[in-house]
Amino acid sequence: MYKQIAENKRRTVIIIIAFVLMIGLIAAVFAWFYNDPWIAVWTILVAMIYAAVQYYASGTIAMTMTGAREIEKKDNPRLYNIVENLSITTGLPMPKVYVIEDAAPNAFATGRDPKHAMVAATTGLMDIMNDKELTAVMAHEMSHVKNYDIRVSMIVFGLVCVIGLISDVAYRMMFYGNRRRNEEGSPMGYVLIMLAAILSPILAALAQMAVSRQREYLADASAVNITRYPEGMIDALKKLQNHSQPMKNQNVAAAPMYINDPLRKGFFNNLLSTHPPLEKRIERLENGKKNF
Repeated sequence: MYKQIAENKRRTVIIIIAFVLMIGLIAAVFAWFYNDPWIAVWTILVAMIYAAVQYYASGTIAMTMTGAREIEKKDNPRLYNIVENLSITTGLPMPKVYVIEDAAPNAFATGRDPKHAMVAATTGLMDIMNDKELTAVMAHEMSHVKNYDIRVSMIVFGLVCVIGLISDVAYRMMFYGNRRRNEEGSPMGYVLIMLAAILSPILAALAQMAVSRQREYLADASAVNITRYPEGMIDALKKLQNHSQPMKNQNVAAAPMYINDPLRKGFFNNLLSTHPPLEKRIERLENGKKNF
């Protein structure tokens, strides 16, 4: 498992570097198209500032997007006590606990580090899970905190938002930009701008998928190590498989944070899903039972 953690960290660093290079490449295309190198400088500078703001504020942003409500022990003793016990077991600071009013069973963790962690569960999840299964799901989320997956998710979340912003700017510049440039610009320039606007979000989604998929497998295994009860995690994943449904409040950038894909199913979403299939996750846990 430690080898897998180290491998995932190396892979994540490579992907983050690829994100930065992608932003730089888009900035270079802008600079070339408008024959102004300062456009590249300002694009990269604004992207870095925007990513930094997203990094520090994204936990709160993610909770706001989902409509999550922070709770205390008196509000939901069952969920709060489970998270509190897991916090003691793992030696992690007690995260803030949130509840999402949504029939879709799901949960996620966010925050830039264990001291600023937040965990959330939907009402639908608590309705279908018994205590052992709910403990396994929240152990999965606490594993994301312990393995610093939440930090990586926040960085990737911020960079995906930057890519989306730049792509939107590229689209607007292409169709509503300087009229003189429209008259003088080469067809190849317009092709490059269009490719940047269309391909950048797709490449960002692929990078997001690569980061998230292996981390879900690792969090499943880590949760079993915490609870010492493989059947709890296996049964929880089976229930998620049988009761899977999209959430009401959806956001593509935040989707990788969840234990199960919260987006509506479709060919494109399935192709770029940030989550490995639940049956594959169950199979890995079943095969690894004897190692826990």
